[in-house]
Amino acid sequence: MFTLSRPPTRRRRRGRLLRVVAFVALAAGVLGSLAVATDTFGAGHLFDRLVAKIDRLVSGPPPDRPGVATIRVTPPPTEAPWTPEPTLASTPDPDATPTGSPDPEATSAPTPVPTPTPTLKPKRVRVDVDIAKNPAKVFAHELKDNWCAPAGVQITLAFLGLADTSHDFQRKLNSQVKDWESYRDSHNGLWGPSAIALALDAYGAPGYEVRAYDTRADALRDAAVAIETTRSPVLLLAWRGAHTWVMTGFRADADPLLFRNAKVSGAYILDPWYPWRSSIWGQSDPPGTFQDSAEMVRNYLRWKRPEGRYPDRDGLFISVVPTLMAPGG
Repeated sequence: MFTLSRPPTRRRRRGRLLRVVAFVALAAGVLGSLAVATDTFGAGHLFDRLVAKIDRLVSGPPPDRPGVATIRVTPPPTEAPWTPEPTLASTPDPDATPTGSPDPEATSAPTPVPTPTPTLKPKRVRVDVDIAKNPAKVFAHELKDNWCAPAGVQITLAFLGLADTSHDFQRKLNSQVKDWESYRDSHNGLWGPSAIALALDAYGAPGYEVRAYDTRADALRDAAVAIETTRSPVLLLAWRGAHTWVMTGFRADADPLLFRNAKVSGAYILDPWYPWRSSIWGQSDPPGTFQDSAEMVRNYLRWKRPEGRYPDRDGLFISVVPTLMAPGG
């Protein structure tokens, strides 16, 4: 005798559906976690972006507060002519009474008038300067593709003896960015050049300024002068402001400290992107690579950000420049 089974009730069908959905969600979660962990098809990158967006939605927009102001640097329009500045010995006073002569009628020999000694004009010779003797020792790779700013700050602090190059330090530094972020500095929030300067100050490297220049030549010349004067690195905002380079030296046709019209032909760069390759900017170079004029033209570009306008930076070359001598320098 056969027993006819009853058709499943709506409740039973719903239970099966929920179990299937739960199984699919669990499988997707496992596979998704594996993909994120291994960055399969860029899943890790997309997951990080999603987390960042959710965090921004939860925390709200960046605060609209003042930070480090951007200083517009305008160099002299022309090279001032060199003028020798003679050094003179002390000139005797003709009205002074001679001393040391026992006979008031004695005639002493006149004191010779000193001949001015002209200051020699400095020679214009090529210079090659790099304050990073061991670039690899102070280099730190950015742990995530949008962590170039904290990595650049870490490299600078490591060079100055104020931090190490560990992953833990970079994570700690990046976690503190909300202490320094502002809408004026970055409409997207988190890191901008002002936050970079504030982070350096917080870790013992005060005096960094955010500067803007009309030309790349002006920016590189000013950076070269700052490096020679302070023995500290300069941070360049490359890739139209989307990336951070650390500049530790330069080559020029003359010493920028002596010649205001010295032409800087390139810079020694530590790129936190290394060893990654960018689909837009190409393969990154090892720390301390000399980037010649063509590479500077290709990478160090005028500030232009897609998230909105920055009136004091748009169309200008931006850098974060030291003004004080390096600790122990």
